[in-house]
Order: sequence, then structure tokens, then C-alpha cells
Amino acid sequence: MNEIFTRVSIRKFDDRPVEPEKITQLLKAAMQAPSAGNQQPWEFYVVTDKDKIRALSEISPYAACAKNAPAVIVPCYRTEGLRWSETVLIDLSCATENLLLEIDSLGLGGVWLCAAPLEDRMTKAEAVIGNPEGLRAFAVVPVGYPAESKTQRDRFDESRIHFL
Repeated sequence: MNEIFTRVSIRKFDDRPVEPEKITQLLKAAMQAPSAGNQQPWEFYVVTDKDKIRALSEISPYAACAKNAPAVIVPCYRTEGLRWSETVLIDLSCATENLLLEIDSLGLGGVWLCAAPLEDRMTKAEAVIGNPEGLRAFAVVPVGYPAESKTQRDRFDESRIHFL
């Protein structure tokens, strides 16, 4: 799985749409994530409307890079019918990481922009996607063809490994 070692956060995008079949592949990868008790609490909103993308780019001071993305995926989590509601942020983190790895695998770029657990960002993102009842916005993930090139930094630090 080379993407673990090549994936970087991309914040600049070409003005080129992402093909629907690639969006579907991204969502398939996200939904293959593990989840506590297999509860799969996720729902995904794919936003291509330019006005809505612009609004999503304003949910936080760090989200401006979403403004020029051709697509934004908003992973959300259900709040009802869960066996372990306290694990939804972990479940969604796994799904979002799968999404990011598949973005890299398909030659696309993207970045994880935090919404949860910050209430103001979550509420703003939910307003853009229509305040879906029983769902909370977890993140905002702009996706597109990269207009920048980066190399991943090696984060391996042997001093953080402890054998017992």
C-alpha cells in the first residue's frame, strides 16, 4: 500500500471535474473502513455546486482551500440507532483515512478539513448540506486534480517505539 507513504495534503486544484466513477470509487473505499460493532455510522455528501463549495470553504479559517475544488465530500455520522455512539468519531476517522488514501491512489488530491468535534464548524457545514436530521458533519474533504506537487516527509521516529 504505497499510498500510506505518498499521500500528502493537497490544497490547490486544477479546474477540471472529477469523474463520477472516481467519486464512486472514493466512497467505496471510505465505506470499507472498520467500525465498532460494524455499525457503519457514516453517510457521505458529495458537493459539486460552486455556491455550496464556497460556503463550505468558509466554515473555518483553515477551509479556504476548498473554494476552488471541483468536488467536496462531507463525511457525516448518524446520531441515532447506534450501539456505541461514543465510537463514531473513531469510525469516521477510519473512513476518512480510507477516503484520503484512495484519493491518492486515483491520482487525485485532497485534504482533511476538521469539522467535528468543533460545534461551530459542524453546524456551518450541516447548514450547507441542508441540516440533515439525525446526522452530524464530521469533516470537509475537498477533492480534485492537484495543481501543486508535494513530497511526503518521513515521519518515522524510532524513539517512539517501545518493546516490552
